[in-house]
Parts: sequence; C-alpha cells; structure tokens
Amino acid sequence: MDTENRSAPDRVQSRIPGKNHPDGHRTAGVTHDHIRHTENFTVIGNDLAQHPELSLLAIGLACYIQSVRPGTSVDIKTLAARFPEGPTRIATALRELETHGYLRRTRERTPTGRIVTRTVSCNSPGHRAARETPTRRSATRRTSSDEPAPRKRLPGVPQPSYPAPALLQTAVDVLAGLRRHDPRLLLSATDAEHLAPGVAAWLERDLSPTAVRHALTANLPDEPLIRPAALLAHRLAAQLPPPPPLRPPAAPAPEPRHPLQTCDGCDRAFRAPEPGRCRDCRSDPSPGGRLAWERRSLPLGTDDEERAP
Repeated sequence: MDTENRSAPDRVQSRIPGKNHPDGHRTAGVTHDHIRHTENFTVIGNDLAQHPELSLLAIGLACYIQSVRPGTSVDIKTLAARFPEGPTRIATALRELETHGYLRRTRERTPTGRIVTRTVSCNSPGHRAARETPTRRSATRRTSSDEPAPRKRLPGVPQPSYPAPALLQTAVDVLAGLRRHDPRLLLSATDAEHLAPGVAAWLERDLSPTAVRHALTANLPDEPLIRPAALLAHRLAAQLPPPPPLRPPAAPAPEPRHPLQTCDGCDRAFRAPEPGRCRDCRSDPSPGGRLAWERRSLPLGTDDEERAP
C-alpha cells in the first residue's frame, strides 16, 4: 500500500464525448436552437419538408399555403405578387404539389354562373380523410332537401347572325310543337329559351319550320330520353346545314321593243315609240336633206303649182 503507482492519473478524467455522448458534440453539420411555440405556428410534416422529389420552391410554397388562413387567395397571380419568383416558376411548383398530392385544384361553377378555382391543401397525401371528404360532400348534396342539386349545363347551340324577335318566336313555336310528334320531347321554358337561338340559326339558312322539326325528331333512340334538351342541343350543333349558296345578280331587264315607224324624211322604216325621222335624217345637217324632208311634208299638188308659169 505504501508503493507509489506511477500509472494512476493525477485527477479524475471526464468521460470521452465520442464514446459516451455521440450526439453531444459535433464538429460539422447543423445544430438546432429551438424553443417550443405556443402561438402563431404551423405544424409541417417531415415527409413534406424532406421530400426527396419535390423542388425547394415547391416545398417552400407548400409550407406557405399550409400556413395561411382558409380563404386566402393562392392563385398564380397572387403568389407571383407575393414572392420574387415569376409566374412560370410558381406555376411549375404548383404542378409539382398537385402531382404528389399536396394540392388539389378543381374548377366549379357558382350559383351565379361564375367559374372559380377551388384549391385544397393537403398536409398528408393519401390519408383517409382526404379520400372520404369528396364522397361525404357529394352524399350531403344528394340527401339535403334544403339545397337543390345543381342543374347540369346544356351544350352550346349555334347563334343566328341577327336574332330578330319574330325569328326567335318562330323557333320557340317549333320547339314547343315537338312534343306533338314525340311526347318524350317535352321541354321546359328554360330549355326552350336556350335552344331557340339554335333553331333560329337553322331557319336563317332557308330551312322551313317543318324541315327543322323533321331533323330534330328523326331517328330518335328507342330508350327513354333522360335529357331531351341536351339531345336537341347536340343535334342543332352537329347537324347544322351549310349556308345557302349566293344567288347570282338578276339580269338587267331587256329594252322594250318599239313598233316600226316610217321616216318622215326618207320613207325608211325604223323602230321608235312615236312617228318622226330616222337617225340618219336627224343627223344630216345638209340643206338637201332638209329640202327633201320639206318637199315630202308639202300637200299633194303644191310642187306642180309652184312650177306653173
């Protein structure tokens, strides 16, 4: 016990950081100095923040969209005004988020007829709530008695070049009479108002109401017609006849054929509306020509009396 141990350390050494605390000290890489947020924060999953296929702009844009309040505009124009990136790069990033399920954009029609884009941000693509939300929403719309189901829009129809009131009224009369030929073609006032310009476009092309009625009612399917107005709209657009050919201009009326007259100067026959002198006699300024005309105009026997002594 009284022998001195030369290998004993002079003081107690601390633990080796590399062996006992592998994460306690690093010479490279990032370190976190975080505090726990209790307000004004957004939870972002690592599957988005560390996504291996999304671009850095798409990840940042998804984080921004998930952090804003519901109802905030996140269209391309608004985002381009908010961030320094241009519309092209922002549109590309939005398409990336749509491809990987972090964003859903659909076009819907409002009750006023305006078409708007609905944007849905999803922080976990493929989760159960995202798959069930559209089904529940559609089921609610079908079973709700307070809100009627949205009416499907009819296809477009041709438009007349000049929608005269009389022409449109004739078109409405044609549509109203279709039910007499086939009871399945009973149309509402709204459907008739939508289809009337298409029928007027047919009538403008020199077709009679009977021809238009035959084109709309011929070769109808035997099964029940669920949407007769849509079928008529399709026929009006798909079977629109070509414009009538241009009519050649009318030929000028022939000049009237005048009766034959006898020239008072040379007894030659010519055509004129009234008796008189022919064209040659009217254009002959010589005294002989006038003298011959004057001699012919004298009464019978006058010339012999002048020559008598």
